[in-house]
Amino acid sequence: MSQSVVLDKEAAPAAGGKLRGHPWLTLLTVAVGVMMVALDGTVVAIANPAIQTDLKASPADIQWVTSGYLLALAVFLITAGKIGDRFGHKSTFLVGAVGFAATSAAIGFAGSIQQVIFFRVLQGLFGALLQPAALGLLRGAFPAEKLNMAIGIWGGVIGASTAAGPIVGGLLVEHVNWESVFYINIPVGIVALILGLLVLRDVRAEKAAKSFDIPGIVLLSGAMFMLVWGIIKAPTWGWGDPATLLFLGGAVLALLAFAVWQNFAKEPLIPLSLFRSVPLSAGTLLMVLMAFAFFGGIFFVTFYLQNVHGMAPVDAGVHLLPMTGMMIVGAPVAGFLIGRIGPRIPIVVGMLLTTGAMLGMSTLDIHSGNGVMSLWFVLMGLGLSPVMVGATEVIVGNAPMELSGVAGGLQQAAMQVGGSLGTAVLGAVMASKATSVLPDKWTAATGQPLPGGEQGEGLKQLAQLGMAPPAQPGVPAEVTQGIADAVHSSFVSGMGVAFTVAAIVACVAAALGLLTKRGANDAGPAVHI
Repeated sequence: MSQSVVLDKEAAPAAGGKLRGHPWLTLLTVAVGVMMVALDGTVVAIANPAIQTDLKASPADIQWVTSGYLLALAVFLITAGKIGDRFGHKSTFLVGAVGFAATSAAIGFAGSIQQVIFFRVLQGLFGALLQPAALGLLRGAFPAEKLNMAIGIWGGVIGASTAAGPIVGGLLVEHVNWESVFYINIPVGIVALILGLLVLRDVRAEKAAKSFDIPGIVLLSGAMFMLVWGIIKAPTWGWGDPATLLFLGGAVLALLAFAVWQNFAKEPLIPLSLFRSVPLSAGTLLMVLMAFAFFGGIFFVTFYLQNVHGMAPVDAGVHLLPMTGMMIVGAPVAGFLIGRIGPRIPIVVGMLLTTGAMLGMSTLDIHSGNGVMSLWFVLMGLGLSPVMVGATEVIVGNAPMELSGVAGGLQQAAMQVGGSLGTAVLGAVMASKATSVLPDKWTAATGQPLPGGEQGEGLKQLAQLGMAPPAQPGVPAEVTQGIADAVHSSFVSGMGVAFTVAAIVACVAAALGLLTKRGANDAGPAVHI
């Protein structure tokens, strides 16, 4: 099904040029822009302790440095995609790139934690503009037979940037300062702007919306805020706490109201007819489940490497390179395979490999060596590559051209919700198991029952993080080591259960992959000037 598209006025005269609209140069341009967002997702975590010390921030303030960014990103993604569909993905991308770089500079110059949080929220909003616009530009620049490869390379860049985050962040914080973690986005943003002005060509569908569904935007944004915020706070408040139930229940009601309103809106934000496509609906749910299993499970790996094995953040990042390296290499290969045989088989096989990797990760103990860890990391990277590329192609490719931005926002929003939900749910599973086995392991190591009161609660919290308590004067070294082993093994027991749950979710996602197929609207952008 071909799509009728029109070009922006300035693009038409340059259509015969060597740069303007060139598919692979378009890929390079959007990859540079999205690289900032991907890098920022992991690099800031390394800088948080330094920010807390320098700006004398409370733990709650530091949580908002991350949560404020994630909330803004998740809440605004679909609306940002609609903005791209309405005004053109090129303009939206350029505004996002400039805004992301500018807010990064503002964070570096901030003199208080409140300013850091404020500009992090703005940074999330500009990041939301970048990601759906990038997918919309790729959809408009590449013909169907090459779109999968382009998405694969795009995914590889995101994987490389994500992998580089802890390493780059650790080096900058250690040898420069925490502000440099944000300053690094300035030259990247400038390059993205220059390339965007020279290379990008705005391709828009003739059927693109001419107005905005303001009530729909308010309802969906409110629902996303309540959902993500409720998920983020549930581990602290408790899943049965009235505040948690209020936010999650409010999210459900807002989503229902949004769905009802979409039937009456003149130009709905997300036409519900979009979900009549079984592959698109399956791809969206698949993205949620994949992110649930991956981000929820991998969350514990950083604690395992740093707190159980005692690695520095940079070393932990290096030890994750087998996984991210396979994702970097595997994404373009997956794009090639999907272009040849379609997404269904690669997605199902990828999720089965991921399931096996998750089960393997559940068997790790406090003495597991680098070899066995690397084996499961490699398997996970190989498994995830075709899923990320395939699910993205299924969602974007099965949406009409005039909704390519919304589809890109839907894909990213599904990943954000799945990742947040996985981290919260699997975190609760892990914490429950670690807390329940600690008393027996403590008694076996010390011959004494686990202390009660605040001391016992503090030890349980340390077990949930895999952090051994500091050695006490006069305590024999073998007892100190026994206590550390008890805390570490309690954490690993919880991690094992969490990875088992993640494996079950990944297996369900593999079954869901059977419903996916190549994009029905993927015949290419058939541009006429």
